[in-house]
Parts: sequence; C-alpha cells; structure tokens
Amino acid sequence: MTNRVCCYYQTFCGLDELIKEPSIMNTIIVSSIHFGNNDGKPYIHLNDLTPDNKAFNQVWEETKTLSKCGVQIMLMMGGAGGAYEELFSNYDVYYTMLRDTIKSYKWITGIDLDIEEGVSVPNIQMLIRDINRDFGDNFTITMAPLSSSLMFDSPGMGGFIYKDLYNSPEGKFITRFNVQAYGSYSYETFKAMVDNGYPPEKLVLGMLSGQFNSNTFKQALAEISKIKSVYPNMGGVFDWEYFDSPPDKNPAGWAEAMSEIFKQGIIHSIFNYISKFFSKK
Repeated sequence: MTNRVCCYYQTFCGLDELIKEPSIMNTIIVSSIHFGNNDGKPYIHLNDLTPDNKAFNQVWEETKTLSKCGVQIMLMMGGAGGAYEELFSNYDVYYTMLRDTIKSYKWITGIDLDIEEGVSVPNIQMLIRDINRDFGDNFTITMAPLSSSLMFDSPGMGGFIYKDLYNSPEGKFITRFNVQAYGSYSYETFKAMVDNGYPPEKLVLGMLSGQFNSNTFKQALAEISKIKSVYPNMGGVFDWEYFDSPPDKNPAGWAEAMSEIFKQGIIHSIFNYISKFFSKK
C-alpha cells in the first residue's frame, strides 16, 4: 500500500484522538526496542522497561484497539539509544527475546530497523532473513535511513551503503524506507532518491516535529502535494513523533492534513484519467 500516513510513538501520551478517527492514519510505530546486560543477565527493553511492564498496559491496549480498526502497529528497534551492537554481540539470545516479544503482541505486524550505530551488511542481512523466516512475507520490514544515505551511495549512520543491502537477496524483504528527511523535507530530496534508483512507492518521507511551525508546515504540505503530483504512488509520510505533531502538537490535525493531500491526489488522478479517455473520442 502506498500513500501511507505514519507516526512514531515513543512519548506515550495516549491515542484517544486516533481511536476516535482511525481512518486518518495508516501506521503507528511503537518506539523503541533496545537490548542490554544487567550483571550478566541479558534483557530487552521498550525504552527503559521490559515490554511487559505494567507501565505499558495502556500502550498495548490502545494499539490493539487500533489494529482492529485497520491501523497497522509496528515496533521500532534502535534509534539514538542503540540496539544493534548489543544485539549482534549475543545474537541468538537477544534475537529470541525480540521474536518472543513480537509474538506476545499479535497485533504487531511489522518492525522498523532504525540503525544509528556501526553494523555490517551481513549481520543486517541475517536479521532480515530471520525476521522473514519467523513471521512470513506479510510481515512488514522497514528501515529508517537518513535521506542523504539514499540520495547518494555513501555510508550512513550504520556505516554501510544502503544500496548494497537493497540490491542484495535480502533487499526484496524491505517493504519501505522511512526516510529521515530532517532539514531536507522537499520534492528535490524525494526526486534525488528516486533518481538514485529507489522506487517512489518504497519511500516514506519523514519529518521531525520540532522543525516546523504553522508557516513552515504549510510549505511542507506544499512539498508533499508536489511529490504526490509527480509520483502518485509515493510510499507516504511520517512524523517523529506523535505527541508533538505539527503545526500545533495536534496529531489528528497532522494526519488529517496529510491524508487530505493523498485523497485529493486520487481524485485528481481519476479526473486526469477521465479527461484523457474522453479526449481520445
């Protein structure tokens, strides 16, 4: 599915607004999974606590409710807090924890691999293969590179070249790239990634909430509208993060504005098709 409207959800402020109108957003990405070792005992954490801690009861109940309304629930691993160096230091143990966590919350239907520490391509390939083996082809696997990592074939935050991974046998399992276009949220950025060989339907253009006010958010909407007009099957948009979505910390407002662009795009495309059809008569 293209034209997705997604939000990362790490500051757990409650999802009541979305539950009232779930059709305005396609995906919530619960963030973020990390691994560690406490006096020789390995652990998996959602932020600072184990995923089954009662502090997350509301998170899991609300995401379960949303999943029944058609909103995809994903789990992010990594980000600025790291995860991968520890994961690959004791892979069998930590991967089992990850797998069992996902299986414990059956409404989780995807994982976002946000790699912001040095890893090797073979290790990422192994992780992707194992996820696909354990959860199947319908389980979504996304990655979260910087826009520059897809605009140019140079090492990103993970120290590897994404094109090498994308062109490998495991590349076919990557459903989408949730592109961190922070500071470069534009048509030109999107076009450069497409020109570098990434299909538009694989690209979800991501913004950072704190970089936008009412005026700059209007410009961001104009950029998405332009992208949509040129690449009608663009992968979609995301915001980091849900609680402070622009323009005024209103997640529902952000999602409605983005959804409206995609809806208008569909109507516009149908109109163009009809016009072309009758022009041939």
